Amino acid sequence: MDNRTTAQELQRGLDELGLVLSDRQKEQLLDYLELLLKWNKAFNLSGVKDAAEMLSRHLLDSLTLAPFMTGQRILDVGTGPGLPGIPLAICYPEKDFVLLDSNGKKTRFVFQAKLQLGLQNVDVQNQRLEHYNNSEPVDIIVCRAFSSLADLVQMTRHLCDDTNRKDPVTIVAMKGVYPAEELAVLPEHIVMVSANKVSVPGYTGERHIIELKASGFQRIG
Repeated sequence: MDNRTTAQELQRGLDELGLVLSDRQKEQLLDYLELLLKWNKAFNLSGVKDAAEMLSRHLLDSLTLAPFMTGQRILDVGTGPGLPGIPLAICYPEKDFVLLDSNGKKTRFVFQAKLQLGLQNVDVQNQRLEHYNNSEPVDIIVCRAFSSLADLVQMTRHLCDDTNRKDPVTIVAMKGVYPAEELAVLPEHIVMVSANKVSVPGYTGERHIIELKASGFQRIG
């Protein structure tokens, strides 16, 4: 797929998602895709190798989260090569994004992408989630194919347990098929706000976005 076709497919996908981005933002998304394709050949950052498939399954898939980015500070756990954090940071330059992963090879790529794309709103952290201590409270925790919902809730407990918060942390998890079994075993104090089946442009597989409120941890014994 040549550059012109890629740009056209990106615009078609953005139209389907109802997203209006500037020429600069679209250029950044295409530059990120090019970087990911280039680095992937040497460092195997993603199992997806084809440019068209990567555009759909990585960039546009990440941007299905755009309507859920209502807070100011977003933590992307298990970001891998910067997904969904990099596309979202491009989409929302006024918001702050922390991209966290324990894999040094992948965070090195994310840091390089941050520099080359000029993303001043991205902070890259190479460490395990359970060891990460946020210097500033996060509003939203997002994850894409990171773990089960119960494990995610447990591993982010220290980030959500803050009695001084005005509002509880929101956890937004990207899943394939509807995760009925995972939802059934969540702790009672975790509230499912919404479960949304979304359509990813160019991708025929299922995608659900699960929105949880992580509140009340301080009251758990």
